[in-house]
Amino acid sequence: MEAIQNKMKMLLNKVPEITIFFWIIKILCTTVGETFADFINFNLGFGLTVTTIIMGVSFFIALFLQFRAKKYVPGLYWLTVVLISVFGTLVTDNLTDNVGIPLETSTLVFSVLLGFTFLFWYLSEKTLSIHSIYTRKREVFYWLTILFTFALGTAVGDLFSEQLGLGYLLTGTAVVIIIACIFLAWKFFKLDGVLAFWIAYILTRPLGASLGDYLSQPKENGALALGTTVTSVIFLIAILAIIVFLAITKLDTTVKSEPTETNQVDRSKKHVLVQTTVVLCISLVVGIGGYVGLSNRISSQTDSAQAALAGQLSDFVKIETDMLNNVNSNDFASAKKGADNLEHQWDTSEPKLRKIDGTTWTKIDGTIDVVLASVRSGKPDISQSKTAINNSLTIINGANQSASQTYSSQTTTPVGTSQTDSQQITTVGKSQPDSPKNKLAGQLSDFVKIETDMLNAVNSNDFASAKKSADSLEHQWDTSEPKLRKIDGTTWTKIDGTIDVVLASVRSSKPDAVKCKSALNNSLSIFNEANK
Repeated sequence: MEAIQNKMKMLLNKVPEITIFFWIIKILCTTVGETFADFINFNLGFGLTVTTIIMGVSFFIALFLQFRAKKYVPGLYWLTVVLISVFGTLVTDNLTDNVGIPLETSTLVFSVLLGFTFLFWYLSEKTLSIHSIYTRKREVFYWLTILFTFALGTAVGDLFSEQLGLGYLLTGTAVVIIIACIFLAWKFFKLDGVLAFWIAYILTRPLGASLGDYLSQPKENGALALGTTVTSVIFLIAILAIIVFLAITKLDTTVKSEPTETNQVDRSKKHVLVQTTVVLCISLVVGIGGYVGLSNRISSQTDSAQAALAGQLSDFVKIETDMLNNVNSNDFASAKKGADNLEHQWDTSEPKLRKIDGTTWTKIDGTIDVVLASVRSGKPDISQSKTAINNSLTIINGANQSASQTYSSQTTTPVGTSQTDSQQITTVGKSQPDSPKNKLAGQLSDFVKIETDMLNAVNSNDFASAKKSADSLEHQWDTSEPKLRKIDGTTWTKIDGTIDVVLASVRSSKPDAVKCKSALNNSLSIFNEANK
């Protein structure tokens, strides 16, 4: 009777057998999760927040169907894994990019959450084996664990590959070596199978991400430049082919024997506890040691006197200025190449710049993400791209200048190709005299009046008059630039960014009254503050 019950439990098990196909699909799912999220975020231009919402809803629908299923269904199970890999990755990305939580904090938090999940799972069910997922409670524990493994894998992978500058290739290589060591320890040194499984499961996430980035990123990044679309399609086809193969052959559902569960019961709990403690200690030593070592390397490369990003961002200003020129010329092919270069240079410089000023780096990183999404969109909008680039240039220029120094690192030159184009940023090497604070007070009244008239015109839905005022605003602002910028270059740059947004919104082929009002009110607020 007991044998029959055990057989029924295996038939009702909701997850596949652990075969070589399991690990192949797991890595493929992780890779496609990475590239498909980038495809939606950047290529389709949805942005990080909307992408997270879309993938979150899709994941919970798939998870609901997975819970409704009475047995393991290959297509449904692996669809859920793909979606949870994307969603888990996006959770960490949102915490880092939108909320500003450091990767160190995310790593610690998700490690604790994963640890507590394992603890409560074991206390409740007396096993962590995935061969026993045949009750609703165990299935909940299982998918919660999977979610935290992807979130933790993302945080650890991004921390070492990006923030600490190890790079995706070296990170991926290190992960492969660690997984190989775990396999050898399980095969020859009697490492507990369940423990080995979950370690490998966590580590396959940064491995899959490294593979995805190596295939999809530009050649400038040392990658193959297949792009997120091609990479996602190739891996989705591979996943589909393996799933069809497994559905036909039943290789991942056929149980050869049942020694695994028996061994799990008979194995000394004390022995497993010792192994777990040793693995945790080794992980802490290697992880913390690697973190400290790489951090010290970055510190040694950073000027000890450099406490801010001032003067460190000129290359990014030039790249974005060239991109703005391309957009103004409607040359999005060149603008997209500029976006690839921008992303590569920014990622390469991340360890050093983030070490100097993590808060400002996160702020700039958010604006660059918007620039990349707008320019790489399937159908890029000129107005949106200009607004995104100008906003990013304003932030970068503000950070590239020191509040306590003269405005000596940059002066602006026009980058538009016609009077309707925005004018922005940079030539390097000219110095300007010191400018006392609030020197622009009383000198901006004409611009306040022009924008007030524009706001009245927009409120009356008279965009013809608003566009005429936009021409007047641009002409007078450009004419006054040498004088005003010499007095206070930092404030001038800040105001110039808001004017660019005003011009773009009002001159749009289909101007949105709400956006125009918001742009004008924001610009007027800054004008009035500087004019006091």
